[in-house]
Amino acid sequence: MAVLNFVDFFSVSVQRVALSTVVNICKKLPSECPAPFVEAVPKLCDLLQHEDQQLVESVATCLIKISERMCQSSELLEELCKHELINQVTRLVNLNSRTTVSQPIYNGLIGLLVKLSSGSFVAFRSLYELNITSTLKDVLSTYDLSHRMSSPHLVDGNCNQVHEVLKLLNELLPTSAGDQVNQVVLDKQSFLADHPDLLQKFGMDILPTLVQVVNSGANICVCYGCLSVISKLVFLSKSDILVELFKTANIPSFLAGVFTRKDHHLLMLALQIAEMILQKLAEVYLNSFIKEGVFFAIDALLMPEKCSQAMLPVFSGIQPSFDSSRKSSAREVQRCLCYAFDTMSSSSVPPCKLDKDTVCNLAKYIKSNYFAAELLESEKGMTDILQNLRTFSAALSNLINMPVVDDTPVQHEEKFYSILNQIMLKLNGREPVSTFEFIESGIVKSLMHYLSNGLYLRDNVEFNGIYDHLLVLGKRCEVFAKLFLSYSDIPVEDLPLSVLIQKLQSALSSLENFPVIPSYGFKQRNSFATVPNGRCVMYPCFRVRFVRGEGETCLSDFPEDVLTVDPFSSSDAIEGYLWPKIFTKRTENGESDAEALEQMESPPILLPPNANSSQGESSGFIDSMSTDLPGTQEDEANLSQFASEQVHFREANSGETMSLDEIDIGSAVQERQFPTGSTTEMKTLCSASSNNDIEDSSPRLLLYLEGHQLRRTLTLYQVILQQLLNSENEFIQWAKLWSQVYTITYKKAVESKQDDLQEHTYLEWKSSILHKIIAYKQYMAFFSSMFACKLASDLDKSSPTYDILFLLKSLEAINKCSFHLMSCERTRAFAEGRIDNLDNLKVTVHSVPQNEFVSSRLTEKLEQQMRDTFTLYTGGMPSWCNELIASCPFLFSFDARCKYFRLAAFGPRRAQLPAMSRNSGASNDRQPIAGGLPRKKFLVWRDRVLDSATRMMDLHARHKGLLEVEYNEEVGTGLGPTLEFYTLVSHEFQKSGLGMWREDHSLFITSKTLPVADSGILRNPFGLFPRPLSPTSDSYNGVQFSEVLKKFVLLGQIVARAIQDGRVLDIPFSKAFYKLILGQDLSLYDILSFDPELGRTLLEFQAIVNRKIHLESTCVENPTLKLDLCFRNTMIEDLFLDFTLPGYPDYVISSDCNHKMVNLANLEDYIEHVVDATIHSGIVRQVEAFKSGFNQVFAIKHLCIFTEEELERLLCGECDFWAFNEVLEHIKFDHGYTASSPPIINLLEIIQEFDYAQRRAFLQFVTGAPRLPPGGLASLNPKLTIVRKHSSNCADTELPSVMTCANYLKLPPYSSKERMKEKLLYAITEGQGSFHLS
Repeated sequence: MAVLNFVDFFSVSVQRVALSTVVNICKKLPSECPAPFVEAVPKLCDLLQHEDQQLVESVATCLIKISERMCQSSELLEELCKHELINQVTRLVNLNSRTTVSQPIYNGLIGLLVKLSSGSFVAFRSLYELNITSTLKDVLSTYDLSHRMSSPHLVDGNCNQVHEVLKLLNELLPTSAGDQVNQVVLDKQSFLADHPDLLQKFGMDILPTLVQVVNSGANICVCYGCLSVISKLVFLSKSDILVELFKTANIPSFLAGVFTRKDHHLLMLALQIAEMILQKLAEVYLNSFIKEGVFFAIDALLMPEKCSQAMLPVFSGIQPSFDSSRKSSAREVQRCLCYAFDTMSSSSVPPCKLDKDTVCNLAKYIKSNYFAAELLESEKGMTDILQNLRTFSAALSNLINMPVVDDTPVQHEEKFYSILNQIMLKLNGREPVSTFEFIESGIVKSLMHYLSNGLYLRDNVEFNGIYDHLLVLGKRCEVFAKLFLSYSDIPVEDLPLSVLIQKLQSALSSLENFPVIPSYGFKQRNSFATVPNGRCVMYPCFRVRFVRGEGETCLSDFPEDVLTVDPFSSSDAIEGYLWPKIFTKRTENGESDAEALEQMESPPILLPPNANSSQGESSGFIDSMSTDLPGTQEDEANLSQFASEQVHFREANSGETMSLDEIDIGSAVQERQFPTGSTTEMKTLCSASSNNDIEDSSPRLLLYLEGHQLRRTLTLYQVILQQLLNSENEFIQWAKLWSQVYTITYKKAVESKQDDLQEHTYLEWKSSILHKIIAYKQYMAFFSSMFACKLASDLDKSSPTYDILFLLKSLEAINKCSFHLMSCERTRAFAEGRIDNLDNLKVTVHSVPQNEFVSSRLTEKLEQQMRDTFTLYTGGMPSWCNELIASCPFLFSFDARCKYFRLAAFGPRRAQLPAMSRNSGASNDRQPIAGGLPRKKFLVWRDRVLDSATRMMDLHARHKGLLEVEYNEEVGTGLGPTLEFYTLVSHEFQKSGLGMWREDHSLFITSKTLPVADSGILRNPFGLFPRPLSPTSDSYNGVQFSEVLKKFVLLGQIVARAIQDGRVLDIPFSKAFYKLILGQDLSLYDILSFDPELGRTLLEFQAIVNRKIHLESTCVENPTLKLDLCFRNTMIEDLFLDFTLPGYPDYVISSDCNHKMVNLANLEDYIEHVVDATIHSGIVRQVEAFKSGFNQVFAIKHLCIFTEEELERLLCGECDFWAFNEVLEHIKFDHGYTASSPPIINLLEIIQEFDYAQRRAFLQFVTGAPRLPPGGLASLNPKLTIVRKHSSNCADTELPSVMTCANYLKLPPYSSKERMKEKLLYAITEGQGSFHLS
């Protein structure tokens, strides 16, 4: 008390020391006599109002410790509440509080409120009166929306603030059920009964948020806490309050989703909630329970055999839980979920409160008391909507089975259109369609069967006969696009496609149960892994017995009994260990050759699990990290627990040790120097480049675990985990997981070239068909990618989740290709005479925004998984993460995919700093680089930027650290000069005369409004696309093609380096070029995106060719149509076109003797040759050169999870400047300026008045780059800071200056707005091009 009495007289630094003394005393408080310390509480409460964060945290720690000692006594807790303690703590936990505290202290303060509310009626009443639920709602909202936040603390564990909040919410709803009834509980219940308005306010704030948290994919412990709060809320609320509360959330649909879980604790709570609702509001909610599928779910709990495959899959989910719902600790008692939110701790492990039959008994009670017997009959139990939708589904199925003869395809399409239209009218009708009705109707499966012509359920699509399907698939997709996307008079959100996507997303959230696997089951201990290469690891190992398969004669028995196996070993690694020990090939003398083989073989080289890339599967970064695991460690700063230990990979064949981040994660692309010689060398390289990714990965052994073959793309840990998750138990017993002995059976693999043959067959088919049917060639890439790509391996193809994912994937592809599909439909209509005017070929398509396809639930699960540091470093990621993000990347938000991409391409250490190097860290030498990434500084000459860039890439393209730039004879270095260097290089690549791009001299400008560095660059409103290079010549207008290819190699290196280091480029590639970077095929319709005039003309020529083919195929004399085989009233021959590429007279596209001049007979050949030269053969060398340079930095295949628009955003940042209504939130004012200072108001008005070029110049002046990073001004880090520039002279004579490394603008207080604008424009135009001290 002496310290506290005189603390006000000390300085802040001394106060901190004094309070640390009090903290140490409070940590040693005796539990038997804490009363004397109560007199210190008033002073401590006063100190909570202090502005110093460190002081406040010390005071909070003292109060937390005091409350822990007093929590057993209600009288002492009541005494604590008399000194404004509740008010002060409530103020601190408010997210908008001026005083911020660290996360552990914040959690401790919420825990303090839990203890006070539990034992004190005064605290309970005060919290309600202070509207604590509003604050708790905000905290829970951060859990649901955390995939949009950068906060790293939202992880599962005992210190999780969400767990503490749920404890507090449970205490604020007192029930006597299961609790020891005491006077405090009775007083609380009486208070709520007397104040129903407070209870209703509680429910209105909390209920919708709890539903969102559960639906977002929360772990089982959080779900239990949320359901517990909802159950208590329903119990305490009267009927009229419940009716109002349930208007904010669809409780029947929510409960139907909970019934898909396995855990009996969750099922019991859901049944209790359902029973209480039916007891209080049976007449209101009985029909809703039937409509949303709650009745069917309860019935299926009792008789799971009645549950159809399409119905909500009770007991089929795979969401895991763990015997430890908290982080593993030797001193922590593992408790049942029944006690997860009890405030009283126990030293023993109490038994579960639920008996084995409790769930079934309650389900029987609800069924017999609330549901009529006639509902058990399937027909009477269905709603009218469900019956109607089933009728439409059956009609679609009949269409699939109906044979289509030559004279009925149009009628067939019309029937499809009619059924689709009726389905959409029903889905978008006045009476809403529930998720249960939508799923149970079979509409999803019927749509997929019809759209895919039955192909989507096949394991491997046979490409030999797919041509028969191709025309059918194309026409069906055209009809689909026409119905879903051709509306121009309704908002995008009301498009039929948007409505269908929303239904599918809702169904996916209800059905999917992909697991989030935290690393709590890994006790960090040293173990020795015998398999695959005998070394120590820092986590448990599996105990495995290897047994020869029954009937296997070519292999011998494994000589040893039980071995320890690294859990993150791939099948390849295990095979490499087993093969020399079990191979029994007989020599001529009849003796076993195993010993000789064992001596001859080098130590096994561990192939990455994704080496099997020829099979079209992408295992992602986790599998490739799991090829080898930590052997040595180095201490790293700022990384907690296991993450603080540097992971190394050892190459078994060389003995060399490499850092995790020095390995090109997940990449099989070999680094190579690009040859710049002849065309022959180029073709050789292109061939090698395409073959390097496809290694000979034929397995020698087939491995089986419990009868299931081990997939080569999964680690042993992932295989075992997947089998456990597919079991009926939602809990994973970690102790048993590591102690159990697993039996792996091995057999000799039979060599098969089936996959290769199928691939060759496909390629031969593709080449033979494309020259025959031009009209449908654009479908090939679309359909082959749709059917070749596998979804998550642990999904049964008969499950409704598989159908939903596949339909979403198909709809996303149709939406992306909607312009192509609609254009093709228009062209076909012209060919058949339904359209007479070529101008009518133009189509207007309203595509659905890409973010409509994002699943917030799956995004949150991926974010949760990526926040687990141990999992990232060891490779314990569930297989669905890698497989779904490869096959359906659109399901995840752009931010989540960016994080995943950085992990996959660069490893965990570099991924720890998202956009750090783009915006901040590289500039500030006073701050250490996160993760300890090394920097490389490189000297650049401004007058030879491209030469400097070439030398930089030659020396450092493969360098894994950050590259920074300093200019010759300039003192500036760091982020600002580096960003400007990438901007200058971008502009150099856009200059005319390089021979790289399709040059349109009418668009050549020299802008006077831009800095000098921008003058003389090409501006194409449609973006840059490679200029076609003729295969028959080596130069054009003096430009050597070899030099052009060198520049494309350099461009690939620069682009990859910019992405890796997080730099912004200022180079406007066309959408079509981004598609080439992503490895996508281009078609005739893509030419419209970068050369609309050429593309439109070719499209009209194609329509004429199609009409000619149609006339010839129908054999019907139609003079009107024949007359229309002209191009805008001109005969094709009268156009006097020759077989040279339009715009490039030296590029001869055909040397055939019949191809001198273009006529109607050879017009089809002309179109094909022009398209080929423009987007295929004429640019293939440039594209391969670009990819070759790119792959020297990191594997370009990692970019495939992005769309073209997203890749542009990733590389070039935001196109727009910033939203001025949010500008004040993202700018920091300091050193004499505030948001209301007149100079600041003037500056913001001036920026608003700037034109586009001036804003770009302003951004480059302040940050070093003319574009903002992805995310806009909010992502600029450090924040844009504007400070007052002090000067001895008149401010009007001063110029503004900047520190680009810190985004720091020093602005003099000019006397007028006009003077400020004049000086600012002078600075941003004349102050470019050098970095000196200011």
